[in-house]
Amino acid sequence: MALAQVERVRTELAALHPGTTTEVVPVKTTGDRWMGALSQVEGKGAFTKEVDAALLAGQADLAVHCVKDIPGDRPLPAGTTFAAFLKRDDVRDALIHPGGLTLDELPAGTRIGTSSVRRIAQLAASHPHLDCVPMRGNANRRMEKLAAGEADALLLAVSGLERIGRPDVITEILSVDAMCPPIGAGVLALQCREDDTDTIDAVSGLGDPATHRETMAERMLLHVLQGHCNSPIAGFATTDRRGELSLRASVFTPDGKTVLNAHEWAGPLTPETLGTSVAVALLRQGARELIDGIDH
Repeated sequence: MALAQVERVRTELAALHPGTTTEVVPVKTTGDRWMGALSQVEGKGAFTKEVDAALLAGQADLAVHCVKDIPGDRPLPAGTTFAAFLKRDDVRDALIHPGGLTLDELPAGTRIGTSSVRRIAQLAASHPHLDCVPMRGNANRRMEKLAAGEADALLLAVSGLERIGRPDVITEILSVDAMCPPIGAGVLALQCREDDTDTIDAVSGLGDPATHRETMAERMLLHVLQGHCNSPIAGFATTDRRGELSLRASVFTPDGKTVLNAHEWAGPLTPETLGTSVAVALLRQGARELIDGIDH
């Protein structure tokens, strides 16, 4: 997955600046090595710590991250900055079932492979007769586990399956009403050292303005909520045909029995102010107590 994402950036950079040469610097992260619960290591930071270190040490000049994997409850490491957010891919989740059944057709007791607290909470609310079994690893590894019988079906990101060229395995694409996406879904971020103006100038043209605004609103929401890796938080911003920005978000209890919802339009507000406003609307409903009541 990571290499596929890097290749997309290399391709787009070569198209923007013909003749540019790049070198891939592979970094194995804690999140790649650890197959247990992320809360037992460093939360979502397990996917970024080693990459951040390589960037700050000058071993790499550009980091490519899935925004959904970047912690939102703390700032970027000092000395680094986002140079661009690539045009957003599909934000939705996909069901993979070997027998071709849809989510609503799955019988009671069907084992769904996922370790996402966001997915688990929403399934508990909408399909309490299904059982979630812990499953981590990249998409290919999870599909191997499915084939080995460790689960009866999988929930994976549509964007991830498309990036590795496997949309063919999708049984059903779930609407955002059926499964609200994670913060930063479908967005690749380019991170640089903040004093590396040459690299920032070179890659900033890869950024998509609408995706930038949406991502800033979503990440501010997550920052204000102080959501951690065990927080069942979902939300996504959209830009309509008129260029109007809106943000929808939900906070769940892990068992799905309590769901807090908020949805606002930006109007004259900045993306960051919109994110703050939606977060405050959720906090007024009790999101702080709900989030703080979950171990992490």
